[in-house]
Amino acid sequence: MLSDAEWGALEAAEDHAYFMGELIEISPESYTLEEKRQILADMVRTSAALENAMRDEFAELDEESQTVLLDTMAAVGPHDREWWYERLVDGPRHRDFPTLSDAPQPTR
Repeated sequence: MLSDAEWGALEAAEDHAYFMGELIEISPESYTLEEKRQILADMVRTSAALENAMRDEFAELDEESQTVLLDTMAAVGPHDREWWYERLVDGPRHRDFPTLSDAPQPTR
């Protein structure tokens, strides 16, 4: 289980990566193609790391707690229980790309 400081570091890294992505949108001519690629890679890497940590902690919960959490998240929306199950339980625990979006998921 991650400490609050470790969660904070993951969140700060993701925030920074997305901030850099926003800067590219504002002033794309200020960045080389390689810098843009690196910032995009940082966005993907930091989001995946945060989600992987979340899946790790979810997996540490007992089955009853997992069920309650899935039901609670589905109840408050905007996604249903199946959406949450696919992202937290179904498939590999550690993934290279973020999955907590509404984008179509790759087929297995």
